Amino acid sequence: MFRLQGSKVLAVDMTGDAVKAKNGSMVAYDGQMAFKKLSGGGEGLRGMVTRRLTGEQMTVMEVRGQGTCWFADRAAEINLVTLQGDKLYVESSNLLATDAALRTGTTFTGLRGASQGNGLFTTTVEGHGQAAITSDGPAVVLRVSPQYPLSVDPGAYIAHQGNLRQSFQSGVTFRTLMGEGGGEAFQIRFEGDGLVYVQPSERNTIAGDV
Repeated sequence: MFRLQGSKVLAVDMTGDAVKAKNGSMVAYDGQMAFKKLSGGGEGLRGMVTRRLTGEQMTVMEVRGQGTCWFADRAAEINLVTLQGDKLYVESSNLLATDAALRTGTTFTGLRGASQGNGLFTTTVEGHGQAAITSDGPAVVLRVSPQYPLSVDPGAYIAHQGNLRQSFQSGVTFRTLMGEGGGEAFQIRFEGDGLVYVQPSERNTIAGDV
């Protein structure tokens, strides 16, 4: 149902089914489509309350119909992720679209949210289906194994999936290691077995010198 046209446009072919997408991301469609605005980025009361508390604005729309709908978000690169009953953790600003059958919600992330200024909650997507996530530049998918844990700059982190544990390290940062000031105060360390998606461009963070 999801396919890429180039690297920056998502095409979704629908035969009466639905897709959930970031509000305002539809750039064209053919056939017969119906659009409905959904409240909150997560489902249920908890999702709405946590969004309100953290100040995250994630407005989602549901598109249903017969035909093809095309989506894009500020010329960002688009990456397709297939879920087979597992869970994807993704920054809300990087989630472009999901199969309507996939469940979305929120989960507490601890210090990383504070260091990025994105609130303390991350969006979760789980079930069977496809999701499209965006990145500033082509995303890199890094494998984490029990023998090889991974440390990631919080400004470059997009998403992760699999059986991974997160921890937050402070102290020496990537930039201070290179003799440059103003680096992030935290690194995200992943241990276990899974995949981590990073982008080659860093988003602005708040706690650079804390």
